[in-house]
Amino acid sequence: MVEAGIVAARAGKVQLLRPEQLAAEWDPTADKRLTVWEMVHHLVRALDAGERAAAELVAGLGSHAETARELAYRLYTICERKKRAPEALAYNALVQSWPEIVRLSKEARPQQQERLL
Repeated sequence: MVEAGIVAARAGKVQLLRPEQLAAEWDPTADKRLTVWEMVHHLVRALDAGERAAAELVAGLGSHAETARELAYRLYTICERKKRAPEALAYNALVQSWPEIVRLSKEARPQQQERLL
C-alpha cells in the first residue's frame, strides 16, 4: 500500500493519506498496483479541481471507473452514519457529479488516445 502511494508508514505508525495528500501527477494507466480505494481518493482530489479534471481520470480508468463510483457511494453512506460530515461531503460530491464526469470523460478519451500515438 505504501508503494501504491495511499499509505504513509514511518516509525511504526501507518496512516492512510487524505485525497489532498495524494500525488497530483498520478496516472491510472501507468499504475501497476491500481486499487479501488486509490481510484476513489484520486477522483475526490481531482474533483476539487473541477469535473473536467475528474473526467480525465475516469477516461484513464476505463471500465474500473464504475467500481470506484460504487465504493464512493458506500463510503458516503458509512461516513454519513458515523457523522463524519467532511468525508461524507467529498464522497457525495463525487457521486452527485458522476453523470457529468462520465459525459466529460467521453470527450477526454479521444484526446488521450491521440497523445498515445
